[in-house]
Amino acid sequence: MDQIKKTGSGGFMSPDNIIDELGISSGMIVADLGCGAGYFTIPIAKIIKNSGKVYAVDVLTSALENISSKAKLYGLLNIETMRANIEIVGGTKIKDNSVNFVLLANVLFQCNDYDSVFGEAKRILKSGGKIVAIDWIPREVPLGPKFEHCLSEDDMKKLAIKNGLKFINKIDTGEHHYGMVFMVF
Repeated sequence: MDQIKKTGSGGFMSPDNIIDELGISSGMIVADLGCGAGYFTIPIAKIIKNSGKVYAVDVLTSALENISSKAKLYGLLNIETMRANIEIVGGTKIKDNSVNFVLLANVLFQCNDYDSVFGEAKRILKSGGKIVAIDWIPREVPLGPKFEHCLSEDDMKKLAIKNGLKFINKIDTGEHHYGMVFMVF
């Protein structure tokens, strides 16, 4: 049975608890691929402080503008927003082997080319770096994407391993999501 680290908050995931559990700390470089409105970006930026950096990557300009506004509000100078398609290897223009953590939170259900997403994540990770993949549990409920758009935990694990990553552990992300940590080796 896979080890599950408790990081959720019951119903919905708690970004602060997840970030704490993952050991993200001051000075790290993190890429939030498919960052949306900054649900994880902003709390990560507060933790890593100005000695670190968060790449907030999204295809939507409006999401990036939202993050920029929040960063100004909180006085965060360590967030670099970039508009990019994460389904293209090299699409983010982030330097190879430069990131400690890549976060893929609530994005894979929206993607068509999973291999390219994992390829881009792996490309930018330092040796020993980690990918945290969080996505919706596939089931028919009024909340969340349609069942057929979601990857099961088994499919997520197989996909990551196929793309040269090592499964580390599962994390508790609440009752609507699952989370897995993978490492580049």
